[in-house]
Amino acid sequence: MLTIRLSVAWVIAGVSLSALGFLLLMGQPFTAKAQEPKRFQYKIVEVLPDTQNMQTKLNEFGASGWELVAVSMGDMTEPRLIFKK
Repeated sequence: MLTIRLSVAWVIAGVSLSALGFLLLMGQPFTAKAQEPKRFQYKIVEVLPDTQNMQTKLNEFGASGWELVAVSMGDMTEPRLIFKK
């Protein structure tokens, strides 16, 4: 009975070591790679406070890949459109 238990223990140890060796050879498949931080550009554009002018500027910058992220009124006479790319 003792011989059977020792044999089972050796088999379990062999399987465990084989699995460990396999994992070490294969590397770590789920390792997260370091990602480069995102880099953004910002542009602030002052526009005349009429709808047509603002729409023209929004379409112009949007077509160039800029995204409107905020509108600031500055000195309350000329809106500032803040874009991010």
